[in-house]
Amino acid sequence: MHILLTTSFDYPHTGGLSTHVHTLKAGLEEKGHTVDVLSFSDISKAAQLGVVRGPSFVMNKFVKGSGIIWSRRARRKLLLDQIRNYLKSHDVDIINAQDAYATLASVKTGVPTVMTTHGYMAFEMISKGSVEEGSPQADHLHRMEVVAYQSAGQVLTVDQRIKDYVKERADVDAIAIKNFINVTDFAPSKDKKEAFRSKYNIDQDANILFIPRRLTRKNGVIQPVKALPKVLEKFPNTHLLFAGDGEERQPIERLANELGVQDNVTMLGSVSHDTMREYYSLSDIVLVPSIHSKGVEEATSISALEAMGFGTPVIAGAVGGLKELIDDHVHGLLVRAEEPEQLETAITELLGDLETGEKLAANAREKIEAEHSHLAAADQFLAAYQSLYERRKAHV
Repeated sequence: MHILLTTSFDYPHTGGLSTHVHTLKAGLEEKGHTVDVLSFSDISKAAQLGVVRGPSFVMNKFVKGSGIIWSRRARRKLLLDQIRNYLKSHDVDIINAQDAYATLASVKTGVPTVMTTHGYMAFEMISKGSVEEGSPQADHLHRMEVVAYQSAGQVLTVDQRIKDYVKERADVDAIAIKNFINVTDFAPSKDKKEAFRSKYNIDQDANILFIPRRLTRKNGVIQPVKALPKVLEKFPNTHLLFAGDGEERQPIERLANELGVQDNVTMLGSVSHDTMREYYSLSDIVLVPSIHSKGVEEATSISALEAMGFGTPVIAGAVGGLKELIDDHVHGLLVRAEEPEQLETAITELLGDLETGEKLAANAREKIEAEHSHLAAADQFLAAYQSLYERRKAHV
């Protein structure tokens, strides 16, 4: 099949959606299919700034969220133009859109369109503070989300909870396909730990707690800073390493200064996918401290999957898809959301008992190989594509 993956966001970029696209593309190509990606990044810089980002910035200054609506509409139109131009010279069997507005663009072409739903678009905008809860802008995003679900030929979700959400919001029966990773690329490499620490000038004896998360509220990224003072009382040579950017960066830095732990916190900013693998390898524990936020819960976190694939112990918030992924004290440790005392206890438990951490990591790796391989996921996506393609072909 010739498959086109579309998104109204940048690709590649730091975040789970981009990682999903990259890994899905690799799996489908390994299965012998042709896969291309069209994204907002393929649109000219002049149009990105002049048509989307510039007007959106100005409009948000006057009415909060109005720029978001403008941006989404403009991205949809520009992406539709890109797809139509692409189709002039390519025969595409299926489009797999990765977000609501990419779906609304893709269905306009007449090519059978599958929508993959990674989260809760409107609620995530509310959680970020981009739109006000109950506002006309929030209501509009909720409506467009439903229209996208109902327009797609088939909806796929990355976990069962989102599947239930799609059914509740739009009365659409989706197919849940668990998130996945490239199990070959993300394989244990702890033998390189010392070399990677030397490469990045990290103390060989430090306890490195890695937080590979977009810095947004739902990811609970401020929780490790709250827990850090108590951890340092027992393990003084402990360091938080954040990889990602977002609106929570300044609150994190401000709190670290207030608590006097700023020397034990490093903000790496956006990190490439290849570099991320090296940080997983040099870390002692990976933290995925997600929380409940304005109706949003973590799906099956790709960051957690990657850490588990690398054989690094994971401590995660007991919310959403993380509870489906991790059995507490079997594949990692789960802590109650927004309870830094629990997070501190879990961190000190693993730092004080390396053997338990190694056992959890080994169990986690076994689960990833059995349930979250990109090749197994590619087969599931192909089955959904083929089913829609055959249904559409039968009605032509």
